[in-house]
Amino acid sequence: MSMTRTTRVVLSGAAAAMLTLTAQTLHPEMTVGPDAGSYEKPAAVIGEKPSAAWTESTINAGVAKKPLPGKIVTVTGEIIDLSCYLQLGKHGEKHKPCGAKCIQNGQPVGLLTKDGTVYMLMAEEHDPRRDGQTQSLQKAALDNFAKIVEVNGTETSHDGFRAIYIQGYVNK
Repeated sequence: MSMTRTTRVVLSGAAAAMLTLTAQTLHPEMTVGPDAGSYEKPAAVIGEKPSAAWTESTINAGVAKKPLPGKIVTVTGEIIDLSCYLQLGKHGEKHKPCGAKCIQNGQPVGLLTKDGTVYMLMAEEHDPRRDGQTQSLQKAALDNFAKIVEVNGTETSHDGFRAIYIQGYVNK
């Protein structure tokens, strides 16, 4: 089996696990705190609605200047750290101290929607993200960890993995 084929099999298995997560919320007994907002009234808004799906730096970084298709979305959900959620099912107020440490130490940020769909949240601007100039998105995630927020950005997916890329978090 070639390395490429082996990698593909591993990703397909992970993609299948990610798709399973969309049908349920892991550990629904782990809830957000009373001051953490609601799906009807989110505690905060992360990202402004983009005027175009992808910024110039993302388009220029694409193969033949063509990034994957993306659509502008507004999605409401709980800010989670993907590491603990996908490994242990942890989220919510009781998980706040651990989840905040995970995000502070570079673990990926996620959004858990009411129906159990999980998105990875990423800064959209490709070159600044690559060059470490978008830590302010991590700060926004930390400030709103375990809260229900509204997220504006560009949704894309590949092999079952879903992400929302958020514009406007380049450090100034």
